[in-house]
Amino acid sequence: MNDILLTREQLRADIARLLHEDPEAIGGDDDLADLGLDSMRAMSLLLRWNETGLDLDFSEFAEKLTLDAWWAIVARHIARRDRG
Repeated sequence: MNDILLTREQLRADIARLLHEDPEAIGGDDDLADLGLDSMRAMSLLLRWNETGLDLDFSEFAEKLTLDAWWAIVARHIARRDRG
């Protein structure tokens, strides 16, 4: 397992880096596809985030492309991972 600390702000920073945006430019309810996030970039994010020991499924993320929705999914997986 990698030592990547996965927080909501880390998600925002990772997304912003791929989109060549400032993290502050990405709002919680912004449609990430409208900002330029495509499925290949989304998959690369999930692969990186899975290195933290999560088992993230692309289909969950494809349902709603916003930072808030994605963080809700990640937070659920973190809680599940930490419970063992």
